[in-house]
Amino acid sequence: MAKASARHILVPSEADCNTFKKMIESGADFAEIAKQHSKCPSGQQGGALGEFSPGQMVREFDEVVFSGEVGKVLGPVKTQFGYHLIEITKRTD
Repeated sequence: MAKASARHILVPSEADCNTFKKMIESGADFAEIAKQHSKCPSGQQGGALGEFSPGQMVREFDEVVFSGEVGKVLGPVKTQFGYHLIEITKRTD
């Protein structure tokens, strides 16, 4: 069964998501931005969500994690919780 590890930053607006994505692409540290700005408790661990299987996260999140490019910052991804930037750190099929 497929498994993935990812980290994310959850913010209330798409504009915030885009701002943080540009900062990370310009060299800012993903984990530091997660610690300072993420609305998810995982922000305190740099956004790390650990390892999970398909179906354990909300559908929109799952679709990105199990099809997106590993190591790239993806998003904004809208879910019922807000807007996410997602970095897939590992995936096995």
